[in-house]
Amino acid sequence: MSKFMQEPFFSLRRNVLKGSSLLAVVVLLTACSHNPQPRVYGALQAAETAIADADRNGVNGYPSPELVEARNKLQQARAAVEKEQMPLAVYLAKESQVGAELASAKATLLKEQQVNAEIEEGIEALKQEIDRNIGAGS
Repeated sequence: MSKFMQEPFFSLRRNVLKGSSLLAVVVLLTACSHNPQPRVYGALQAAETAIADADRNGVNGYPSPELVEARNKLQQARAAVEKEQMPLAVYLAKESQVGAELASAKATLLKEQQVNAEIEEGIEALKQEIDRNIGAGS
């Protein structure tokens, strides 16, 4: 092949490679900018998990406006995702998670207070029994 024929071929090949590389970078950047943020889905998942944990913790047995609010915030967060309002969705999902965790903590506190009250009743009953036994033995 003559030098005259080789030069345009290699020049064309070099330009095609440069163009392909540029196109790949543009496609990658476009994909990253249009891809829904994984942070949003992580926040939604964390809120769902916190609500499920609150349910398992027995919040349903106690009146819990915090859990109701957490569920509402999660629903609002999902609506924000559909409207592609990702920062708002993350904010609402985090509020939902915190609300569910608060509901769970309050339910735990109520359960522990109930157990403590039962223990105190048991102690009082034992004291009365001891007093009767001491009085009967005299």
